[in-house]
Parts: sequence; C-alpha cells; structure tokens
Amino acid sequence: MEQVYQVKTAALPQGQKKVKWSRGLINMLLTLYALVTLYPLIWLFISAFKSNEEFYSRPFAQPTVWHWDNFVRAWKVSEMGISLINSSIVTIVSLVLTLILGALAAYVLARFEFKLKPLMMGLFLLGMLIPIHSTLVPLFIIMKKIGLLDSYGALILPYTAFELPLAIFVAAAYLTSVPKEIEEAALIDGTGYWGIFFRIMLPLSIPALSTVAILAFLRFWNDFAFALVFISKPALKTLPLSLSVFATGYSTDYALTMAALSIAVLPTIAVFLLFQEQIMKGMTAGAVKG
Repeated sequence: MEQVYQVKTAALPQGQKKVKWSRGLINMLLTLYALVTLYPLIWLFISAFKSNEEFYSRPFAQPTVWHWDNFVRAWKVSEMGISLINSSIVTIVSLVLTLILGALAAYVLARFEFKLKPLMMGLFLLGMLIPIHSTLVPLFIIMKKIGLLDSYGALILPYTAFELPLAIFVAAAYLTSVPKEIEEAALIDGTGYWGIFFRIMLPLSIPALSTVAILAFLRFWNDFAFALVFISKPALKTLPLSLSVFATGYSTDYALTMAALSIAVLPTIAVFLLFQEQIMKGMTAGAVKG
C-alpha cells in the first residue's frame, strides 16, 4: 500500500504539469487568435492618423506624424453629426419595433395552438429565405407610390420587416422551453394573457431578445444599400451614406475615410463593452434554446 501511495503522489505533480502546459498552450493560441482578430481594428485606428501619402507608402507602419486633424476634417466634410443622429433614430426605432413585435408573435406561436400555426411558421421561414437586396426594386416602386421615399419610414419599415422572422424564431424557440406550469399558475391567480406576457414571458425571454438585439443593431447601423436607394435628401442620410463622400470615380481620400470609419465604429464598440455580459448570455441562450 505504501508503494502504491508513493507512486500516486509522485505521478501527481507530473499530471499537474501536463495540465498547466495544456492550459498555457490553449491560452497562447487564444491570445494569438485574439490578436489576429483585433488587428484589422487596430490597423484602422492607426491608419486614421496618417496622411494619404504615408498610407500608400507605409500601409502597415505607424505614422511618423500623427494627424489628429483628420478626424475634424472627416467630421466636417461628411457632416457626420447629422448622419449619426439619423442612424441613431432609424436604428433605435427599428430595434424597438423588432423586439416588441417579435416577442409578441413569438409568444403566440410558442404558447398557443391553432389551425393556422404551421402556415404562419412557414411564412416566417419563407421570410428568412428571401434575399433582402432582391427586394430593392419592388420596395422602391411601392414606397414611391405611397410617398414614403426620403423619410425615416422608408428605412424603419423594411428593417423591421426583414428582421422579424429571425426575432420570432429565436424568441419562440426560447419561450417553448418555459414550463407551462408558470403560465397556468398566473392564470389561476387572475392574471390575463397580456399580464402573463409583460410580467413573465417578456422578462424570461431577455437572453434570447439580447441575441436578436445585437444582431439587428449591427445590421441596421451598417446598412448601406437600403439607405442608398430609398434616401436622397442630404438631411436624411445615414452614417454609411456619409462615408461614401470620400470616394469618387477617380480617387479616394483614405486618410479621411479611415478617420470617419474610426468614428463610425465607436458606437458599436461602446454597445458591446457596456452590454458585454448580457450579449454573451444572449448568444449562449440563443444557441442552446434555438
């Protein structure tokens, strides 16, 4: 017995060393992957301080002179103040509508049984399969006839419509896993369906809605095609449209373009840093439940 105990105690440090080596290797690989992933963002911010000549001659080196005035010029030339306000309005309103309507539809599809339920699920699935940009021409014709062109509604309505199928499927898959006993107990206590939705189902579906929210925010904030087709007034242009002023048919001002892109990406980074924990919970919940 003593010999067996000595063998086990002697083998324990060696096993711990193997675990430490494996963990160290994994951490090193993850660090390398993080650097590779973050390098384009780092390169963007460094390039924003260069002149056009230095951008072409030394694209991957640090600037010899840090041109802080690039940000001021980019802000003025592209009128980013107006475009930031417009993008914020369109994104926030579209996001609120997507989450509210998606949660309501998901609640009905997940908790009720009715004859047209398979048909409705099929229609929402069809909405996920339709290529978004293939609808630009018919949507342009429809909005021109009803007078929605050059308005916030020209962007808010298509954004909400095309994001709803994903929001409904993710939220419905999550709500399906909620035990029905919770809903039955609320009904016995006298709570109506609206009360059950707002007091129970909506708070419980926050992780799934967080998944939808971050994906929808990125799509709404970075969209260029819909804004280019449906918006022509300079006072209503969104952020992606304002970034296009630095490129002409003959040349591109890369110094101002990089500076403007650096400003444009800051809200996305801020949203992720502020809601990092909730975003990760939402991603995990959506992956497991959906």
